[in-house]
Amino acid sequence: MRLSDFDYKLPTELIAQFPLAKRTDSRLLQATRLNNGAIVCQDGLFSDILQLLKANDLLIFNDTRVIPARLFAKKETGGHVEILIERVSEDQKALAQIKASKSPQIGAQLIIDAALNIKASVQGRQDSFYLLKFSNTIAEVLNQYGEVPLPPYITHTPDQIDVSRYQTVLAKNPGAVAAPTAGLHFDEDLLEKIAQLGIRRATVTLHVGAGTFTPVRHEDLSLHQMHSEWYSIPEETLQMIQETKKNGGRIICVGTTSLRTLESYANHGNKTGETNLFITPGYSFKLVDCLITNFHLPKSTLLMLVSAFSGSDLIRQAYAHAIEKQYRFFSYGDAMFLNRQT
Repeated sequence: MRLSDFDYKLPTELIAQFPLAKRTDSRLLQATRLNNGAIVCQDGLFSDILQLLKANDLLIFNDTRVIPARLFAKKETGGHVEILIERVSEDQKALAQIKASKSPQIGAQLIIDAALNIKASVQGRQDSFYLLKFSNTIAEVLNQYGEVPLPPYITHTPDQIDVSRYQTVLAKNPGAVAAPTAGLHFDEDLLEKIAQLGIRRATVTLHVGAGTFTPVRHEDLSLHQMHSEWYSIPEETLQMIQETKKNGGRIICVGTTSLRTLESYANHGNKTGETNLFITPGYSFKLVDCLITNFHLPKSTLLMLVSAFSGSDLIRQAYAHAIEKQYRFFSYGDAMFLNRQT
């Protein structure tokens, strides 16, 4: 497979820059393949999700919590530096991406607050990331100086609205530097209505890393190395999945991160660990029946994932429909409901 197979042209004005006033006011596109092979696209609001769920279904959410992972600092020479925490490894140590006019050397001091002597020292490199050691605990530094790490295609400076809205209502376990965006469409009222229908929900944790925005650089997809992310699945969630399958219900993942977590477990049997699972067309899904997901960037690994899940032809037609109908794209955008291709 080639990278160019997953390209499409998106008008810039369809990239959602701000969240809607109400989470459930986003639109929902249901793309379905009929028995005769025809593909049907149905437009609705996200609150219509209630009509697509069945009593024995199980919704799987990612309960990771986004941390204020973006920091601004200066080199000792005065040059400006932007730090994006990828992963906290110890109280004062982290992997990070660094943007600067010139790459910092090993041993360089990145000064966050000169008056209070708060800084980070560059201790090494790991692939494209830097190993940093902070003068204070990372939690203290991020809480005091960190900024919501909005994706690069969102151009405004984060504000208080972003602090709450670039976070799902089920966010619990801190560690992500990007939100599991399919979950952003659910509010407490919708979750209560889902529960009243007898539809259960369970959670997994996958700490989304900054690598999720790293472009695929090889035209030959077999050469691409997926970034690694930490995940954990509670025993209760595994029990609920087993019960749902036994009762003929569907496993519905809210977002690609939940899907990758369950499929990683299905492949290796590890309830906790690292995953660099790269899903492309031809992958055989083992646990997941349906997927709720946002619209993804051209040539992205997530676009490849949904193409594998529902078929490249269905995704191409659904995206063309969404562009024609002026859906809102990416993190603050609208959503899709997809069935697994059989």
